[in-house]
Amino acid sequence: MSEDSKPAKTVLELRIRGRVQGVGYRRSLQIMARSLDLAGWVRNRADGSVEALVAGDAAAVAEICEWARIGQPLTRVDAVATALPEGEEARGWSPYPFAVWATA
Repeated sequence: MSEDSKPAKTVLELRIRGRVQGVGYRRSLQIMARSLDLAGWVRNRADGSVEALVAGDAAAVAEICEWARIGQPLTRVDAVATALPEGEEARGWSPYPFAVWATA
């Protein structure tokens, strides 16, 4: 497949609020992202939220966003905010395979 015919990569930042720390949310999101062949990362934030950067096929990014709104059984997701990233992330850079980063 030539560079011109490759599907465009979608890159999105997520901020998830609710009971999402200490319940396996990051690891579950990582497993889901890897199953969808997404690049990116997830980490806890000091304010109790979880932040993620996801990059890949638009349909897979949409699917991880839907998953993020529900999470896994021990979580309670109150809100998921999405934004277009800036800087390196806006150009499509993100680690592959999908990683769990330290709290910021």
